[in-house]
Amino acid sequence: MTAAPGLRPVWPGEQRLLAGWLETGTRASFDAHRARYGPIPAVSDRKAATRLINAVDRAGLQGRGGGGFPTARKLAAVAAGRRPRIVVGNGCEGEPASGKDRVLLAFAPHLVIDGLLLAAAAVGAREAVLCVRSGDEHGLKDALAERAGHDTPAVRVVSVPHRYVGSEASALARFLTDGNPRPTGTPPRPAQRGVRGRPTLVDNVETLAHLALIARYGAAWYRACGTDDSPGTTLVTVGGTVGLPGVYEIEHGIPLGAVLDMAGGPAVPVQAVLVGGLSGVWLPLPAAVGVTWTAAGLHRAGLAGGVAALTVLPRHACGIAEAARALRHLAAETAGQCGPCMFGLPAIAADMDALAEGSLGWAGLTRLRERLAVIPGRGACAHPDGAVRHARSALQVFADDATRHAASAPCTRVGLPTWLPGGL
Repeated sequence: MTAAPGLRPVWPGEQRLLAGWLETGTRASFDAHRARYGPIPAVSDRKAATRLINAVDRAGLQGRGGGGFPTARKLAAVAAGRRPRIVVGNGCEGEPASGKDRVLLAFAPHLVIDGLLLAAAAVGAREAVLCVRSGDEHGLKDALAERAGHDTPAVRVVSVPHRYVGSEASALARFLTDGNPRPTGTPPRPAQRGVRGRPTLVDNVETLAHLALIARYGAAWYRACGTDDSPGTTLVTVGGTVGLPGVYEIEHGIPLGAVLDMAGGPAVPVQAVLVGGLSGVWLPLPAAVGVTWTAAGLHRAGLAGGVAALTVLPRHACGIAEAARALRHLAAETAGQCGPCMFGLPAIAADMDALAEGSLGWAGLTRLRERLAVIPGRGACAHPDGAVRHARSALQVFADDATRHAASAPCTRVGLPTWLPGGL
């Protein structure tokens, strides 16, 4: 079978989300989807809805959009709302280092649609929306057209402007309300007051696909792979200097080094890996290869949330220069509605640029560290916190480069453009 670009099989463990593609090498048609999975399970009353939410709870399904919030708690919170409820599938994927949602929607759209409809039934919603970034909506509309005549409730597909913060849950709820894809201050969260003031469930499309499988096969099946605290499988995007960059389905609990091996291993000598996308952290190699891909394992490594993405940095590249590039992008992608984003991120991005150029100096490096200490926890969303997390880890992992540049030595190393916007 010829592999589709950017898509690789699950290993080790079961093939779940990508099982249909692995058999055929093509997008699953609705007929093929029904032949594999059968009809969508019926959720005809509140007792059945409660059973589904309880099954998701027992399965331990956590959100796959980066926050890792327990899915059953979100379902229960929206179901408890008194106003008409809305369910939103989030496939916008504003993170440039990640391609998993685009791959899932391209090759297994009906699994996502099943999950969206089941989530709507679980919370008692009559309105279901699939949000994708502008330009990606056509394949989904084709998939929905295939389901015509099969008693599938109406699902609306909405294209969202491609912005880093535009895929945050409250930003999507606001966009669907007034067309402005900016995060809002919290509380309340969308589950309490979201689209048009209604209780709104916003779940990542991969989360919905897992929900569709749990509804069919149960919590015990879902927990048959993975770990106790991070059960099941997940989709991970691997980029940078590896032999086979792409999207992989992995079992929770395997070491980071095994994920890199799946992607063909390093193509050249390497020094570090960026875990969690541009708002993630740098980890040094080879020390990072033993980090386990679980919520607890990643947390111990310094990553609190973040998308499932790995980007490998070659030894000949400068980590400070790469961090400066990332911070420039993050500073340009803010919502522009609070001080940490409007003033803090441009300031630390400028400092990191100056450091890479050899013009920041020791006093400037001290100022940069002081700025990084005062930004976290002050924004309307977690965007500035992620930028600070990235910068702090870069200064720690690439301390030798930072010292050299602070002593007025500019960066002369080769860059790594593969994780820049549009690079995957």
